[in-house]
Amino acid sequence: MDPLTIVMVVILAALVFFMFRNSRKRRKEQDETRSKMVPGAEVMTNFGLYGTLLSVDEDDNTAVIETSPGHVVKVHRQVLARVVEPKTPELDDTAVATPELNTDHAIPAESSAPEFGERIDDAPKKPGAKSDD
Repeated sequence: MDPLTIVMVVILAALVFFMFRNSRKRRKEQDETRSKMVPGAEVMTNFGLYGTLLSVDEDDNTAVIETSPGHVVKVHRQVLARVVEPKTPELDDTAVATPELNTDHAIPAESSAPEFGERIDDAPKKPGAKSDD
């Protein structure tokens, strides 16, 4: 056999191996996500809608989500993107407390924003230039 053919067969075998590995990994992640999608779980859809999962109908491929108290949305089951895990703040022992803002100092009047209708001259004046006034 010619060396080019051997290299091509090895590359093809590697591509097939990585294809199967990635599909297995993706299927495992989908199964984990589906196992977490139980009624009462906080979920997010593909289009960014957050809500509480009320029910999942496997036969109709639908899910019922409560977006806010009294507002229920029925969606296709495949749009359920992920289960939203509650965030817990992770503090370590070396965390420094943030200082409180000192609001005792007032902003001077010279640095305040211009009033409505007041002219603003942003361009610097060139020496010897004619003024508009």
